[in-house]
Amino acid sequence: MFRITLGTFIVIWVSSFGLASDDTVQKLYEAEAENLETLYRQFHSQPELSGTEVLTAKRLSNALKNAGCQVHEGIGGHGVVGVLKNGKGKTIMVRADMDALPLVEKTGLSYASKEQARDANGNLVGIMHACGHDINITCLSGVASIIGKIKDQWQGTILFVGQPAEETGRGARAMINDGLFTKFPKPDLALALHCDGRFPAGHVNYRAGPMQANVDSVDIIVKGKGGHGAFPDKAIDPIVIAARVVRDLQLIISRERDPLDPAVVTVGSIHGGSKHNIIPAEVKLELTVRTVRTSTRVKILASIDQVARAAALGAGAPEPVVRVNAMEHIPELINDERLTQTTVRVFENLLGRDKVHERPMSLGGEDFSQFVRAGVPGFYYFLGSADPKAVDVARRGGKPLAVTHSDSYFPEYAPVIKTGVRTMVAALLFHLRDN
Repeated sequence: MFRITLGTFIVIWVSSFGLASDDTVQKLYEAEAENLETLYRQFHSQPELSGTEVLTAKRLSNALKNAGCQVHEGIGGHGVVGVLKNGKGKTIMVRADMDALPLVEKTGLSYASKEQARDANGNLVGIMHACGHDINITCLSGVASIIGKIKDQWQGTILFVGQPAEETGRGARAMINDGLFTKFPKPDLALALHCDGRFPAGHVNYRAGPMQANVDSVDIIVKGKGGHGAFPDKAIDPIVIAARVVRDLQLIISRERDPLDPAVVTVGSIHGGSKHNIIPAEVKLELTVRTVRTSTRVKILASIDQVARAAALGAGAPEPVVRVNAMEHIPELINDERLTQTTVRVFENLLGRDKVHERPMSLGGEDFSQFVRAGVPGFYYFLGSADPKAVDVARRGGKPLAVTHSDSYFPEYAPVIKTGVRTMVAALLFHLRDN
């Protein structure tokens, strides 16, 4: 009896179709490469903050229209959906995030961003694509263009989704609430890619099952009693109370949590006071909380509230305000096991096993998880984006790599975009043939 396993089937499929298809894809990519690099530089040099992605969305819309998609704009804010239909079959969503970060770019690139804008608090900030979202939407454009030219190799429907406001955790939820899965066919599966500054360009990495953490944003307002700095006994100093809160928050991680259960509590912002000799009436803290298990998330959020209240009580201060920002909650991202296994085999046959790596669980957050929680099996993977020579130097103890969310991060964009387009097109061809 002859038995074909899943792995054998994928190898047979790649031998019969995949390599020829990739030859075609690479030829089509080379014809598009210059346009895609120009588009990437435009995205990079003119980034927009979360919720303000007007120009970015327009550029992406135009690229999807040129690829033959029926394009819909303004979904969940500045979200874009390009629909490409080709007969009966599965519906697959390919998602890319569009927003940038409030950072002053220090890469020294000729096409570096010089953009500035007011953030949600009215502060003037620099704007930078420090997380590679410019790569993600460029890849989306390239995939749409190429897959639209080889309709003889697949059938079904593809939703190309440009998502706003990933960095604030609001965009995916907003698109779903605005009818992403009711105005358009609900996908049978969803795919997405992202940059990883720790791996060389031309490589990809992945994880099956739990991949990214729960993310919560917590605001604490520590209240006191204002007064003169020369007479602290006449005041209740919220700066001292806030310092106690910052210290005690770390005891939650070191003394209340299972050491084998990863979690992080980070105070990312603390503001209070206006003058050397004035004791302020309040201090504001902003926290990010990362957890893997739901039960741990519940316990840590409760402990944060207890820590803040205990510090205030011990100082005889008014009760603090502790708010968990529900709109910015991002649930853990769980990659579908079977979808991951089949797609990774496609990547291994496409790139070679030496360029496809399994990665550990991360405490980073990703609101692609909202689409998965809405009932769509998902596979999210990473593109290595660093210069291979720089990776070798860093591994030998030399200059460390610039990672995403830093003001000096930039990808080796040409090979990264090519790898992103090739892998995503290969994944689409496989899953749209597997009807």
